[in-house]
Amino acid sequence: MTTRVAVIGATGKMGQLASQIIEASDDFELVARIDSKGELSDILGADIAVDVTLPAVSQGVVEFAVAHGINVLVGTSGWSSERIAALERTISGNLAVGVIIVPNFSIGSVLATSFAAMAARFFDSIEIVEAHHSSKVDSPSGTAVRTAELMGAARGALGPVVAPHVDQRARGQQVSSIPIHSLRMQGVVAKQEVIFGGNGEILTISHDTLAPSAYEAGILLALRAARTARGVTVGLDRLIDLGLERAHGGPAS
Repeated sequence: MTTRVAVIGATGKMGQLASQIIEASDDFELVARIDSKGELSDILGADIAVDVTLPAVSQGVVEFAVAHGINVLVGTSGWSSERIAALERTISGNLAVGVIIVPNFSIGSVLATSFAAMAARFFDSIEIVEAHHSSKVDSPSGTAVRTAELMGAARGALGPVVAPHVDQRARGQQVSSIPIHSLRMQGVVAKQEVIFGGNGEILTISHDTLAPSAYEAGILLALRAARTARGVTVGLDRLIDLGLERAHGGPAS
């Protein structure tokens, strides 16, 4: 039996890619394809709603889908830790619905973020430079925000990083005390560098997305996980971990 999927934001780059992947798959059926300003009632009857809209629109899409018992896969940026916490409170105790939030569908990007979180414990000077195509409306990117938040959590009792002169606008926006610098340029798909400064050394963890095909495997992985999702799950890394746990007979949550 195929899983019925509605894509909201289907006219954008990620929406077009998600729609193509769904249509090419044997286990999913695309039952609705609407733009970011479309009527949300058109998604009723779907098993999964894929939200790839805009930061200002995404929350309303998720709230509508959850209220109608539809699981949601969110690929829209702008879901801060505060917004996610509010969503968790909203659906707390609701065992019939699930939301998966994926800041980046690239497996390589997810690995780079994991490596950065590991390294964050060993350096007190850390900054992020991220670049995306000129049509990306939000900054910093969701990937950069999640990377900074995970590095901040990994540092724990070590406290904030050393980031001098952050009162100056050119020093970027701080997330979990880590400055993030955003570039929006023609000719770029996506790129992120996490730069660590140490005593006599510099470590750079860099990831480049060269083509949208980098997202295909992650989108399929997330779609399949969204079928049975419950509660709120954040990050492709968590979906990979859950898959490994199930494969080895461990806990699924």
